[in-house]
Amino acid sequence: MKQELANITAGQSINDTGSMLIGTGLALASMILIPAFAGRLGLGDSVVGALRIALMKASSKAIRGRSAQK
Repeated sequence: MKQELANITAGQSINDTGSMLIGTGLALASMILIPAFAGRLGLGDSVVGALRIALMKASSKAIRGRSAQK
């Protein structure tokens, strides 16, 4: 029984780490990469803002998604 609980806990820790990495990557993309690409492509500020908001929401969902399933 203890071994089963240890395996479940270890699996949840790995899943939490993965979701944290995905969320961090999306946040990084929204803060740095999107404005850089938008400036290069000549996109308007409103489009850049909308893309950043969408990526930040996705980042938040990625991080909260695993902890909400526990």
